[in-house]
Amino acid sequence: MESSYPNKALTETRFSDLKPPLSEPVLEALSAEGFQFCTPVQAATIPLLCSFKDVAVDAATGSGKTLAFVVPLVEVLRRSSSYPPKPHQVMGIIISPTRELSSQIFNVAQPFVAPLANVKGVLLVGGGDVKTDMKKIEAEGANLLIGTPGRLYDIMERMGILDFRSFEILILDEADRLLDMGFQKQINYILSRLPKLRRTGLFSATQTEAVEELSKAGLRNPVRVEVRAETKTMHDSESAQQLASSKTPSGLHLEYLECEADNKPSQLVDLLIKNKSKKVIVYFMTCACVDYWGVVLPQLTILRGFSLIPLHGKMKQKAREKALASFAPLSSGILLCTDVAARGLDIPGVDCIVQYDPPQDPNVFIHRVGRTARLGREGNAIIFLLPKEEAYVEFLHIRRVHLQERKCTDDAVDVVSHIRSGARKDRDVMEKGLRAFVSYIRAYKEHHCSYIFRWKELEIGKLAMGYGLLQLPSMPEVRNHSLSTEGFTPVEDINLADIKYKDKSREKQRKKNLQAKKEKEEEKNSQKVSKTSKQTPTIMKKKTAKQRRAAQTIEDEEELTREYRLLKKLKKGAIDESEYAKLTGIEELL
Repeated sequence: MESSYPNKALTETRFSDLKPPLSEPVLEALSAEGFQFCTPVQAATIPLLCSFKDVAVDAATGSGKTLAFVVPLVEVLRRSSSYPPKPHQVMGIIISPTRELSSQIFNVAQPFVAPLANVKGVLLVGGGDVKTDMKKIEAEGANLLIGTPGRLYDIMERMGILDFRSFEILILDEADRLLDMGFQKQINYILSRLPKLRRTGLFSATQTEAVEELSKAGLRNPVRVEVRAETKTMHDSESAQQLASSKTPSGLHLEYLECEADNKPSQLVDLLIKNKSKKVIVYFMTCACVDYWGVVLPQLTILRGFSLIPLHGKMKQKAREKALASFAPLSSGILLCTDVAARGLDIPGVDCIVQYDPPQDPNVFIHRVGRTARLGREGNAIIFLLPKEEAYVEFLHIRRVHLQERKCTDDAVDVVSHIRSGARKDRDVMEKGLRAFVSYIRAYKEHHCSYIFRWKELEIGKLAMGYGLLQLPSMPEVRNHSLSTEGFTPVEDINLADIKYKDKSREKQRKKNLQAKKEKEEEKNSQKVSKTSKQTPTIMKKKTAKQRRAAQTIEDEEELTREYRLLKKLKKGAIDESEYAKLTGIEELL
């Protein structure tokens, strides 16, 4: 959480004025952290939870929700008849959708939990061995569990030692995303293990139907708290009416930049140069895109000296934590990420949000831009749109999100030639570019607003140029559909198989693999020849053109069906990206 100061995002209510009054140790911890005045959501929610009421809180991102449930949780535990608890008596649980958000909540809660006698808080997230967590709980105890649904489910299912009979309070943070990410089974199991006589807080930026259902199942006569961002006073009545109904903070300046796919990298680099002294987050569609631009952008001479930090959900947990820890304290720098950092995370001092790719889920738009203009500060957000995606502006306008047009910079340096040069010199860059391109198209096909983002109208040629590809890949979406290849200029004087890794050990291994593959094919061919020579030749009847077309259509449909099934498996986590690449034949393109 960021230290508060008297500004328009705060009320005139001090934490010391709240009723029922907060205990002295909590007020001391708040004062030590620099918190004196409440935000609206804190002023509304803390007294309700402290009065043992269930709450369903709908508040804009960046409104101070974390303290709104940490403070009353600590007060409820302190006043419990079971306080101080025994080592394995669980009195409170906080559930959030991501490891990063759970870690952040744990760190925010620590100064408030520390003064509680015999209360042991435990962080339970994936990325490590569950048995290590179990041993730690067994040895040290656990009274407050903070974590992700998957790991909490594992621990609660495996550890009979945990006692929930004295349980007091459950908090579900980012409840809408918990359900969107498919944690319904785990949430239901956790709820089934907890006593019905408890306090429950449901915190969400958007109240969806699924959240309403969860509210009915998990809360008893909840008080609904709805807090909207403060708006500016304007003289123009129409503008004032628009802004008053806006779902975004008043200090946030929203823009869209319409440009062709092959011009996007140059416009992005131009934007980063103009914001060199600022703290910027750039959002991409897929993990493969983050990997690619995380390698390509630092290689551009024009961006030398910039702090460029990649972050996505498929990175190892330690690498994710290191990326966040590196970016958070910077006064200027660039975080390249997926929607793993779209919401919940409180990264201080972010000046600008760039959405290089629009999010698959339009609800995520608000959460992305909510990383800036937090707690009354000013901030800018820009979304890149292709010319055929311009209807998205009107779509957002209907949703009370108003964007102004930003013109492309005419004198932006063309960086595509530099990106392609990098791909020619290093196979790693070339392969990452292909993977990013393929992953982008396949993610685009899954867009929730498919009537605006129509993948069959994608201009593959310009898109491939924008990714710095040397040649168009022979993927099913390109082969089987008449997607426009206009604007693409293939590099003629190069064989992709001849491009080497800069990393000598990787190149050595690649050559070994190629040799082994060649020997296997030669052996297979020799066996085929010997088998054919032994067989009696049969007369093959030539197929008609109609039969050949019918056979090809069946083959194409089977291939697309197989691709779709594999994509669903990838999204569910049943297979990883490397297996997906191998099974779909992408690996052979690299």
